[in-house]
Amino acid sequence: MKADVYNLNNEVVGSMELPAEVFGAKWNATLVKQALDAQVANRRAPWAHVRDRSEVSGGGKKPWRQKGTGRARHGSTRSPIWVGGGKAHGPRNDKDYSQKLNKKMKRVALFTALSRKAKDGEIKIFETLAIDAPKTKVLTTTLKGAISLAKGGKRYDVLLVSDVTNKNLFRAASNLVKTKALAADSLNIFDILNHKNLFIDKEAIVAIGKHYKI
Repeated sequence: MKADVYNLNNEVVGSMELPAEVFGAKWNATLVKQALDAQVANRRAPWAHVRDRSEVSGGGKKPWRQKGTGRARHGSTRSPIWVGGGKAHGPRNDKDYSQKLNKKMKRVALFTALSRKAKDGEIKIFETLAIDAPKTKVLTTTLKGAISLAKGGKRYDVLLVSDVTNKNLFRAASNLVKTKALAADSLNIFDILNHKNLFIDKEAIVAIGKHYKI
């Protein structure tokens, strides 16, 4: 599968062969959804938490004697039916929402998503994505030539994939709306599907092949 290679002025300067295993996979919606759901679930941090009767303070002494007062029998003020007592059946932060997905399934889902992007014309290969300084303005100038925005628009909606040494790009992208830079070995299904455009450094194509051992 051949693809044009662009420079930072958005001019075609050559072409390259893309690995069919990565960019020519058959679409599998079920697997992609499963991988996406697993990634989102594994990010989930259960912060909501209530204290049960073993965690609230007090309750060391029986409120009143068992018989003879005319009142109901109680053994502790930490009971859920008391004001200030422990809560019954509330949310707990020890709940595990994670989902298991093996490496092969993750890899196939990733390749499926990349292949769909390539088929829809949402992937561009660049000779290099390296910029001279870690400045947002420098990156903005580059992206303006490659993506057409409406007047006043600020959402480039692009995922930039480069090698780990391209630190200027990572810093410059951090301040842009709906723009993210990733190393080739950190690709994930969520970021690929969450951005319309995918710009990949030519060297990152090689790095992806090495990382996934294709």
